[in-house]
Amino acid sequence: MSDRTAAVTRETAETDIEVTLDVDGDGDATVETGVGFFDHMLESFAKHGLFDLTVRCDGDLEIDDHHTVEDVAITLGEAFEDALDDKRGIERFADRKVPLDEAVAGVVVDVSGRPLFEFDGEFSQSSVGDMTSHMAKHFARSLAMNAGLTLHVEVSGENAHHEIEAMFKSLARTLDDATRIDERRSDVASTKGQL
Repeated sequence: MSDRTAAVTRETAETDIEVTLDVDGDGDATVETGVGFFDHMLESFAKHGLFDLTVRCDGDLEIDDHHTVEDVAITLGEAFEDALDDKRGIERFADRKVPLDEAVAGVVVDVSGRPLFEFDGEFSQSSVGDMTSHMAKHFARSLAMNAGLTLHVEVSGENAHHEIEAMFKSLARTLDDATRIDERRSDVASTKGQL
């Protein structure tokens, strides 16, 4: 199997970001975004997806968390796109549901190269720590658009911390499944011959 890694940087007037990703890692993460709960979610994403992940972001947090969360998602999406290259041999499709106490999140993904995002549910509180809850949904959308994923997400529960954490864990497990190499396949999982 080839090395499925990527290093992506993004610098704008709003954020300065460095992301490294190893799709076939051990779940090790070093994350520094300045948004504590977001750091926790990215560490959980790496741990449960078995992705080695480094994220460093210097963002305009004096305004709010929007640009930091969105731009990290964009950069991480680009890293997945780069690391998976032509997507030869991957499973492509996957779905997982993950509970966290009263909350449950479900994710269905197609690593299709055709970005689309659908979301069903609401977060029960407007923020968790220093992260605005709706930014979790925006993170998933921005990741999908930049990684070329068809992504459907649903959440339910009574506690936004649990709902968002279940969503990140479900997203991680689903992406791990979908990007896994099927040893029986030497080509791309598409009748078109490409993804």
